[in-house]
Amino acid sequence: MSTSRTPAVAGRFYPDNPQILTADLKRYCPPHPAPKEARAIIVPHAGYPYSGACAGAVFSRTIISSPLVVLGPNHTGLGHPIALTARGHWATPLGPLPIDAELADALLRHLPNARDDHRAHLREHSIEVLLPFILHRQPQASFVPLCLAHLTLEQCRALGAALAQCLKDAPTPPLLVVSTDMSHFLSATEAAARDAFAIDAMVALDPERLYAEVHHKDITMCGVIPTTVALFAALDLGASAGELIAYTHSGTVSGDHQRVVAYAGVVVS
Repeated sequence: MSTSRTPAVAGRFYPDNPQILTADLKRYCPPHPAPKEARAIIVPHAGYPYSGACAGAVFSRTIISSPLVVLGPNHTGLGHPIALTARGHWATPLGPLPIDAELADALLRHLPNARDDHRAHLREHSIEVLLPFILHRQPQASFVPLCLAHLTLEQCRALGAALAQCLKDAPTPPLLVVSTDMSHFLSATEAAARDAFAIDAMVALDPERLYAEVHHKDITMCGVIPTTVALFAALDLGASAGELIAYTHSGTVSGDHQRVVAYAGVVVS
């Protein structure tokens, strides 16, 4: 299905003015002396004043290759549980970001139950807010967006294995970009205490533990499913190290430390 997706949250989560947006991205993504290759990066997707610096720190220190697979959670409940866009482009204030049709077709062949379904992406912000960062760091990028609803651990394992098998065949190994926020609407102290369990599992490259900790300890990490899938895939692709780049929360901007949303940035290499 050929599609041109228009932004759903430009002007709210991030500026819709290209000049203002570019200036913000330059501030959030200071030049890094030695960006490194990665198998996956895990970054937040809140409004830029809250999570932009955390996301930017990760993007700055990572070589942004192309194409990319960008995995995000489905907040809206619309569309297929495993939904990608296979054709066209996504519009952004910085210009279009094209879909890599060849990679999308390969993913549709390999991924269990994946569908080309634009409905899951119509109003979903989790992938959209990362696209300006990608274009800022790699203006020639192409990508495939993969929006995921809730899956069982075994479904995550199977999807991650299939994703890795597909990416192994690519001429240039696509970077996995994972979109997630951490704990929601707790005090900053409680959010940090709970999130530590999930972050430890991510840095240890332990998707089974991440899935279990989030579900058993009621950690409101909205992107646990795409993160779990990506960790399974990254391990199959040879990942051996995880590094926490930044952890912060909305209270550092709003001043409200009693009811925050928390954000983490992780590089998997």
